[in-house]
Amino acid sequence: MKGNYNQFQAMLAITRGSLRAIFRSPSAVIFSIAFPLIFILVFGFIGSGGRVSVNVAIDKASDTLNPVYGALKEIAGINILKESGQELHEDLEKGRIAAVINIEKSGLANPPYKISLLSSEAVNPQNIQVLQSILNAVISGINQKMYAGAPTIAMVNSNIQKIPGRIYRTIDFILPGQLGFSLLSSGVFGVAFLFFNLRQQLVLKRFYATPIKRPFIVLGEALSRVIFQMLTAIIIIGVGHFIFKFTLVHGLETFLSIMLLSFFSLILFMGFGFIVSSLAKNESTIPPLANLITLPQFLLAGTFFSIEAFPGWLQPLCRILPLTHFNNAMRNISFEGASLASCWKELGIIGIWIVVVYAVAFKTFKWE
Repeated sequence: MKGNYNQFQAMLAITRGSLRAIFRSPSAVIFSIAFPLIFILVFGFIGSGGRVSVNVAIDKASDTLNPVYGALKEIAGINILKESGQELHEDLEKGRIAAVINIEKSGLANPPYKISLLSSEAVNPQNIQVLQSILNAVISGINQKMYAGAPTIAMVNSNIQKIPGRIYRTIDFILPGQLGFSLLSSGVFGVAFLFFNLRQQLVLKRFYATPIKRPFIVLGEALSRVIFQMLTAIIIIGVGHFIFKFTLVHGLETFLSIMLLSFFSLILFMGFGFIVSSLAKNESTIPPLANLITLPQFLLAGTFFSIEAFPGWLQPLCRILPLTHFNNAMRNISFEGASLASCWKELGIIGIWIVVVYAVAFKTFKWE
């Protein structure tokens, strides 16, 4: 009889039972599906949103000895990137750079300089408006300090030349962050409460009376969580794409790449949940421990706005967080058409986190 026992079938039975329990839990459905969808609906109906920080490049033909360029470099909200050639064209086409600024002498006494912008249809229009406002403010400040007798030192050309590019919508930035938050919160809170309660209610101890081996118990419970979250990801992406035109550059291929990325990241987030379930002394200590992991990432990992909007000293910390790399990779895949292979840096950092987190989880995990 012992030799006929099928570990795989027993694992699937645990998976089915656990999956039913998840769907019967209102909190699981609310935090994994409803909560992210509320944010997506809100930002989707609002329309276009913008980020505080604006990336720009300076045309190689620009005059960089003029006071406008010097003042522009001191503006905290302006990031001047040193790019040229094909790299500059691709970043402009994909909306990574708001505009290429060309400052040149006009050949006239008034104004002595003229400023023109080259942008892309992929750039958020609000970023262009912000950049124009900043340029006009810089010019006004220079006029008051150095050129009080002249009408103006420079004039910004209101006709912005644009190259073709995909339209960048608010949803293209917001949805990856909301999906990442859903995976993170479900992986940490869901697994932590699940395995803590299994121990407290002596369910794991009852499993020991059956022939099923311990690894298959964990795999069965973990598989149910993975299936639920993959369904959640499909719902979130489907709502974003079909209702709010969330960009999937290569259609089904892009969708499948996102699902693989989500699966890979969910494995990591569940590892955090295993650690929390082992460290918690009672059920009331799980939320504080889980929030120590989820809240910093929710706030600092580029969920609602780019991490470039944070102070310079805080940005290195933001780039350590695994959710940051999930968000970056997903945005690159969905909007820019990147492949999983081209996101090797983000996947590599997530992989390092997996090794570290599960090393700690194996050390701390308790069966009883």
